[in-house]
Amino acid sequence: MAGQRIGYVRVSTLDQNEKRQLEGQVLDRVFTDKASGRDTGRPQLTELLRFTRDGDTVVVHSMDRLARNLDDLRALVQDLTRKGVRVEFVKESLVFTGEDSPMANLMLSVMGAFAEFERSLIRERQREGIALAKQRGAYKGRQKTLTPERAAEMVQRADSGIPKVVLAHDYGISRETVYQYLRQAKQAGSPPPAESPAIL
Repeated sequence: MAGQRIGYVRVSTLDQNEKRQLEGQVLDRVFTDKASGRDTGRPQLTELLRFTRDGDTVVVHSMDRLARNLDDLRALVQDLTRKGVRVEFVKESLVFTGEDSPMANLMLSVMGAFAEFERSLIRERQREGIALAKQRGAYKGRQKTLTPERAAEMVQRADSGIPKVVLAHDYGISRETVYQYLRQAKQAGSPPPAESPAIL
C-alpha cells in the first residue's frame, strides 16, 4: 500500500503566502509553520515527524524551508529516512530515501552548506551596512510606522469590525504590524511598536 505524500511549509511571518511554496504538488496533507527556521523546535514540524510512517513521502519546497543550518538539515533528513520516509526537495530536485548513494549525501552536504554560507554573507553585509550608515550619521534605527494618533484611529477602526487586511492596506503596513498594534493597545501605557522586518 502506497504511503501518503505530505507537504511541509515554513514561512517567516504571518503575511507571507505559504500556498506558493508547494503549488502544483499533489499532497494528502500539509503541515505549515509560521516561524523562523533558526531551530527545529517548531510545532508543525514536530507533529509531522510524529505523523509520518514507513512508505510516506515528505515534500518540501527547498532545503532552507526545512532547516537553516547543515547539522539540523542532516539530522531531520536522517530522522525521516530511518523511518522509511522519502524526502523530496522541489527546488533542488533532490530525493533522499535512506539508501542514498555517496553522491546524493555529498549533494545534501554541499547544497546545505552553501545555503548556510549564503545566509551568513547576507547577515554580514547587513551588519556592515548598518555600521557604515552609523558612521555617516544616517542610521536612525527602526522608525515608528504610525503616529500615536493614527495608531489610535486604526485600533478604533479594528474594534468597529474593519478587516485587518483593509487596515494594513489603508495604513501602508503589514498585517502582522496591524496585529502588533492591536496587541500593544491592550497593554496600558505601552507605545505602539515599530514596523518589524521579516525574519528569514
